[in-house]
Amino acid sequence: MSIIDNRKAFFDYFIEERHEAGLVLEGWEVKAMRAGRANIKEAYVIIKDGELFLIGTHISPLPEASTHIHPDATRTRKLLLHREEIDKLIGKVEQRGFTLVPLNFHYKGGRVKCEIGLAKGKKLHDKRETEKQRDWQREKARLMRNPT
Repeated sequence: MSIIDNRKAFFDYFIEERHEAGLVLEGWEVKAMRAGRANIKEAYVIIKDGELFLIGTHISPLPEASTHIHPDATRTRKLLLHREEIDKLIGKVEQRGFTLVPLNFHYKGGRVKCEIGLAKGKKLHDKRETEKQRDWQREKARLMRNPT
């Protein structure tokens, strides 16, 4: 079950591979995600000391959050992957010019997971082509509904 999707990533990037990663979250963050108060449009993944970190994710705290915790909505969150997967991703990012972007947050076995994509940036003409395709699909669906 998907919590939130990053549709902007599919418009800005060609997604080559997808990987599922765990997240290190605090309790208030999980509660806020269940309430749908997360945003990953401006988020990205960086590699630091052989580990992956998610930066730019905004999780708005609930007003009922505990009084003794001072939540930081945009803190850096660590991604959890197997060492072999991390090494493979680091190699591709450093050698071939790929970037890592979060695609969605979802539940799996009661835990929040982040799907990250190994992506290559689109040029302006590629984005225009994507938009043309989307408009044509929308127009085609409209014509199929109303054959007048």
